[in-house]
Amino acid sequence: MDPKLPRPFVKLAWSNLAAQSAEQLSLAAVPLVAVLALGAGPGEIGMLATVQTLPFLLLSIPLGLIADRTSRQRLMLWAEALRALALLGLLAVVATARPSIEWLALLGFIGAVGTVGFNIAAPALVPALVPREALARANGRLELARSAAFAAGPALAGALVAWLGAPAAFVLAAMLSVSAVVLLLRIAEPQRTRPSARHPLLELQDGARLVWRHELLRPILLTAAAWNTSWFVLQAAYVPYAVRTLGLGAGAVGLSLGICGAGMVTGALLASRMVGAMPLGRAIQFGPVSSVLAALLMTATLVVPSGALAAISLFLFGVGPIVWVITSTTLRQTVTPNAMLGRVSAVFLTVNAGARPVGAALGGIVGATWGEPACLLLALAGFVLQAWLILRSPVRALRQLPTPAVEMPACQPSLG
Repeated sequence: MDPKLPRPFVKLAWSNLAAQSAEQLSLAAVPLVAVLALGAGPGEIGMLATVQTLPFLLLSIPLGLIADRTSRQRLMLWAEALRALALLGLLAVVATARPSIEWLALLGFIGAVGTVGFNIAAPALVPALVPREALARANGRLELARSAAFAAGPALAGALVAWLGAPAAFVLAAMLSVSAVVLLLRIAEPQRTRPSARHPLLELQDGARLVWRHELLRPILLTAAAWNTSWFVLQAAYVPYAVRTLGLGAGAVGLSLGICGAGMVTGALLASRMVGAMPLGRAIQFGPVSSVLAALLMTATLVVPSGALAAISLFLFGVGPIVWVITSTTLRQTVTPNAMLGRVSAVFLTVNAGARPVGAALGGIVGATWGEPACLLLALAGFVLQAWLILRSPVRALRQLPTPAVEMPACQPSLG
């Protein structure tokens, strides 16, 4: 970790790496168990994926309110402890009894609740641990950990299941999750003022109103929604398209998806340098613009069927969006009052999570009706839209981080 970053953040960053790795191991191992032990088909796997995404839609807003009312370190601690318990439950089910789809779904849901709590509280806690001028670097460290986990987790889970059996994957995931809890226990969160006691719906309204009325937050939200919808339209078609049209085998398809993870790691490493080398607005726009280039390359495979073109496209889809996440999160943390960071993060997480099933369903309908090429063209149109949204917004004029948001007045004693 960067020695210039404060020690409490370094502990948070290592905890984040352990937590993200545990999540990715579990997400990869659960469907493998379902297929290998239970003979599950696409319907059961789709149901598992749906159940594991429900907490993002159902609980992001309530957990965002909690993050603004209580200690964010404590919320992360309880969330990660819940995920560790879910992983231990999965280990028990796999190791001591014949697993069932119902148990895998239930424990996957519980683990995802922990993921939502952790993911909402972490970006809200960072500004309390890191000085403003180091926010981009700190967010880059967090995204680098997520990217590394995304790139390596599925492959590691597959190897463990194949060589040592499914319990080994859940043992490692549980150990990582428990280590994340231990690291979180060692973080001392600075005290902050307790917000005034208001009805939760009014507090949520405040957060949503801030996002929608803010000239910088609104285009970021709309761009993210359009990007996620377009990405899941593309995801709905990519695997069958790669096999049927590009002639890729299962191993080559997996390799191409792994290249996307490599792009994410590259983007996370480059982000802080890009922020220092160009105006902030340009750095934020880099992700959406590179996604258009990536979509154009993928669409070009309709004319020149090439696995190499598809791989380059997926690499760019990894690089650009990670730079976007780091830079846009840094901007969001700066312009949002600290007392509202949890709610604002929850609004973004809810909208992004809601866009994903919309994109997947839209891709499924278009693909079933007109074929995979129509999905690629629709995705390209969506990526052009998201780039247009951010290019025409006031974000383009930013040369550096704006003046930090003014904090809301304290009404009650501080939180520990």
